[in-house]
Amino acid sequence: MSKVETKQGHSAVDELYAEAVHWHVNTGEETIHAKRIPGTWRNVKWWSFVVWLPFFLGPYLRLGDRQAVLFDIPSRKFHIFNITVLPQDIWMLALVLLFFAILLALVTATAGRVWCGFFCFQTLWTDVYTWIEERLEGSPQKRRKLEQAPWSLDKISRKTIKHFLWLIVAAITGISFAAWFVDAYQLWIDIFTLQLSETAVITIGLFIAGTYVLAGFLREQTCFWLCPYARIQGVMVDSTTVVPTYDFHRGEPRGRMKKGETGDNRALGDCVSCNQCIAVCPTGVDIRHGQQEGCIMCALCIDACDTVMDKVGLPRGLIRYESLDALNGKQNPPILKRPRVWVYSAIAIASLIGVVFGLNTLDAVELKVLHSRQPLFVLKSDGSIRNRYTLKVLNKTTSDMQIKVTATGQDGLVLNGVEKPIAATAGSVSARTVFASVPRKNLKVESGPILFHIEGKDGDGTVYTYTRESVFIGPKR
Repeated sequence: MSKVETKQGHSAVDELYAEAVHWHVNTGEETIHAKRIPGTWRNVKWWSFVVWLPFFLGPYLRLGDRQAVLFDIPSRKFHIFNITVLPQDIWMLALVLLFFAILLALVTATAGRVWCGFFCFQTLWTDVYTWIEERLEGSPQKRRKLEQAPWSLDKISRKTIKHFLWLIVAAITGISFAAWFVDAYQLWIDIFTLQLSETAVITIGLFIAGTYVLAGFLREQTCFWLCPYARIQGVMVDSTTVVPTYDFHRGEPRGRMKKGETGDNRALGDCVSCNQCIAVCPTGVDIRHGQQEGCIMCALCIDACDTVMDKVGLPRGLIRYESLDALNGKQNPPILKRPRVWVYSAIAIASLIGVVFGLNTLDAVELKVLHSRQPLFVLKSDGSIRNRYTLKVLNKTTSDMQIKVTATGQDGLVLNGVEKPIAATAGSVSARTVFASVPRKNLKVESGPILFHIEGKDGDGTVYTYTRESVFIGPKR
């Protein structure tokens, strides 16, 4: 008979059920003031902010006379260092989004909501906001007392400074977002000279309002009610997923440690009912009730529990990263033996290969050839056959080019309309109508191939070439 069933002659399941009757998820009727306890996972949470540094610093990188990474929506150009992506190549964006979506599913299947706990925008910004709140208003107990206290000069000053700093963080966030779509340095000039465009004002304003409300007021309610990930993660997590877990075999039946009692002579389970795991939880859930929708798996409850275990002389790990199978004594299959890991990995790798292939085969200039349909060909007075084509040159570089056009593929081919180069404007399509003539006697078949070649040179002297095959049509043989 197990430890859970024998201690004090009652089942831990009954005790958990009795507690569950009085415990409920906070649905916004009260503000959660989570306690901050130092520990391993708290440090990991702080270091995870490094992931978001490119969001703030990326727009200020320069490449020559322009921003290194710039999503120029009005001009329909995405500049990523030396690569310029135009709407014609937007299919790669779909693969990028697919890659990150499947990566999120893969991580969730193996380690739970790691994204929510350590890297999510909402989680990290809420952490910053509550850190500011704690510095100004004190510990959770003091913050609750201040909320209930009547308005005074001290309360007004603390609240004013707090909300001012919150708005500063929100403003920096909004400006950093907008800087990806316009020149970052010019954006700051426009801000200080009050010359921001209407679009920039609306974008930054929406980000300020969103960050201020979501991180400052809604906080955990955003995770509960606004984020769809909490709903769908249940289908990605199974009994082999490693998540923060309360070891109920070891912890139940729980009860406070009495004076003079130690870990060696304790009659109850190792959980001393200190409730520190709830006190540090940013969403206010009780990990001892098992996995819940509100648990973002930030692992702060592990730090809290380990700290208490050290103080009372009990071994660490009452709350730890563990799978449900391992907790129940089963052996967890290796990651590479889990079918869903293989499926997720295969999709992610395939999408990543597609993106890499697309970037490596991205041509600086492209040519599209449209053959005239009416008429398909014209018989000239000299006996030659003439076809009309519309050439569309796409210049993906950042400088204008003069494009030379030639054609091959048919004996005696003469190309008219390309005596002057095509002026290809940077980032746009330039069209030219041309005529190709071939002596009738040289046509061996009713339709044969014709190759159009273009060559251009940018301001740095780099030569770009591209070839497009079309068809030359003549009379029936």
